[in-house]
Amino acid sequence: MRIGLYPGTFDPLHHGHIDIIRRGCTLVDRLVIGVAINRDKGPLFSLEERVDMVKSQCEPIGAQTGTEIVVHPFENLLIDCARDVGAGVIIRGLRAVADFEYEFQMVGMNRSLDNTIETVFLMADAKNQAIASKLVKEIARLHGDVTKFVSPAVKLALAEKLTS
Repeated sequence: MRIGLYPGTFDPLHHGHIDIIRRGCTLVDRLVIGVAINRDKGPLFSLEERVDMVKSQCEPIGAQTGTEIVVHPFENLLIDCARDVGAGVIIRGLRAVADFEYEFQMVGMNRSLDNTIETVFLMADAKNQAIASKLVKEIARLHGDVTKFVSPAVKLALAEKLTS
C-alpha cells in the first residue's frame, strides 16, 4: 500500500489545500493529512476544529477518488510523523519560488534524518497560487469576501470564529 503524508496547519483549510489533497490522492492508496499543532503559529482555530474541518471537507474526496483519507494531528518532527503513519512519501504544495527555497531546505534536513522517505512537490494550480491561510484570515478579519478561497462551510466557520 502506498501511503503519503500531506502535512500542514490548515488554519483554515482553503481551495489550494483541497487541490493538493485531490491530486495527492492520485499518487497514493492512503493519504494521511497531518494537522500540525504548531503552537508557535498561534492558530485561529483549535486543533480539534482544524481536524474536524479537514475531515468534513475531505470525506467526499476520499469517496470520489477511492483513496483512504486519514486525518492525523501531530506535534513531533515531520519525518517522525511520516514514520508513525507508515508514509513512504511526503506531499508538499508549492506556490512560488519562496515556497521552494524553504521546502528545499526541509527536504535536505528530512533526507539526512531518513533517506527512505521521499518528498514530492505538487505545483499549485494557477488559480490557487495566491491563496495562503494567513491572507484568508486577514481578509475575513477585515470583513472581506473569502468565497473564492474557501468552501462555504469554512467561510461560515471563519465568520463564526471572528465574531465570537
